[in-house]
Amino acid sequence: MLVRWMKQRMKKQPDENIENVIDLFNKSSDYTTFKKTFYDQEYECSYFKTMVDQNRLNQDVLPYLNDSDSAELSSLIDRVAIPDKIVTSKPEEVREKVIKGFLIIRNMQHPNEVALINIGIDSDREITTPEVEFSVAGPQEAFIESIDTNINLIRKRIPIPQLQVKEFTLGKITKTRVAVLYIDGIVDQANLDTMLQRLQDIEFDQIIDSNSLAQMITDQTMSIFPQLINTERPERVSAVLTEGKVAFLSDGSPEGVFGPVTLVEFFSSLEDYYLPWQIATFVRLLRFFSVAFSILATPIYVAVLTYHYELIPRDLLSTIMASRSNIPFPPLLEAIFLELTIELLREAGARLPTKVGQTIGIVGGIVIGQASVEAGLTSNVLLIIVALAALASFTTPVYQMGNTIRLIRFPFIISAALLGGVGVAFCGLYTIVHLLHLTSLGRPYLEPIFPPRIADWRDAFIRMPFSYMNSRPVYLRPRDKGRFNFLRAKEKHDIDE
Repeated sequence: MLVRWMKQRMKKQPDENIENVIDLFNKSSDYTTFKKTFYDQEYECSYFKTMVDQNRLNQDVLPYLNDSDSAELSSLIDRVAIPDKIVTSKPEEVREKVIKGFLIIRNMQHPNEVALINIGIDSDREITTPEVEFSVAGPQEAFIESIDTNINLIRKRIPIPQLQVKEFTLGKITKTRVAVLYIDGIVDQANLDTMLQRLQDIEFDQIIDSNSLAQMITDQTMSIFPQLINTERPERVSAVLTEGKVAFLSDGSPEGVFGPVTLVEFFSSLEDYYLPWQIATFVRLLRFFSVAFSILATPIYVAVLTYHYELIPRDLLSTIMASRSNIPFPPLLEAIFLELTIELLREAGARLPTKVGQTIGIVGGIVIGQASVEAGLTSNVLLIIVALAALASFTTPVYQMGNTIRLIRFPFIISAALLGGVGVAFCGLYTIVHLLHLTSLGRPYLEPIFPPRIADWRDAFIRMPFSYMNSRPVYLRPRDKGRFNFLRAKEKHDIDE
């Protein structure tokens, strides 16, 4: 009902004029009006006091209105040193501009024509260091909530005219600015058209953040796996744009979103490109191992203790028997209890203030873990496995994929308790089949594994030296495939040449 009422009020009526629009504004208590006289003619100045900068009004606008050559509105605002100003007679334009912080100047003898001057409050915060995707090496700038500032952070890293920005408005109520960025001459037109078409077809009343937009345009919204990457680092957006990807920014959101992406990209970090390739390859392989361990460690423990005792080494059997001798619960309940405890501590630490959250995470984990072992609710061995699995899940560089890994452990644990190793294998195969069916903007999600793209293996599970990455990713189908001449890069020159 509220949305329908808003539509009726905001919809342009056939007899709507500027007078009606201003009458609608006057119903709000924060709408201010005052009269001024210039050239023996009375002018009405009005604005939303919660949206404008009073210093700009008093210093940059009012002192210059008396310096005009005539009483015409265009001449009256000519000397005002603010570039964003217009004279209009369109009611819909007045309605749109004033709620964004524009000042209305209206000659009472000609009330159907007004001058609009932008004196909105500049509420942008300072550019800070990344908090979610923190890295030791590399640039230390992060996006903020201003879309103009975020575009500036990208343009200064890609200072070429081929960097194109397509801007439009989404949200029937919020009227959120959204900008799509790409490099003309590199991006595949099909990827660009898919991104533009999906964004422009969104019909929703409010667009609050780029994360919600990413969910609305994903290929399979019922999948738990993210199909677009959100990032707070402008250099990452700049890097993927040069590869041929498409990105978009949303006003009011400190994150950018880009696609199409593949599964392996969720486990690569920008820091991989700031370190020597040998170290970067080792760290990247460590992440893949950590993710596999995080998902499979607890289910394998439950499956072995429930069905496959013969797999336990003889030297370890006595230790496990001693740790479980006083535990009245089956391995399933024991594992679920510990996993939920870890998730509760993690969620509580994320929602509390930083210093308190760190205390809850560290002290709470130690106290609850030790108390649960002494009370006979869990075993020492499972406590160590769950703690290592939780620690391994933090190695995922992309936060959205980390949440996915946290959640898919539970189906694996339940299947392991019901069917043992067969249940773990079944869940693993189901996950692989699901990943094979996923796409990102219509491109294969599991590339370069399937379909196999041997050329893209140079920057997938391993990171080869830059001299070997002479072409852009194949699955993106960039119009300009080459980055540099590989043979010329391998040539050695004498110092005298």
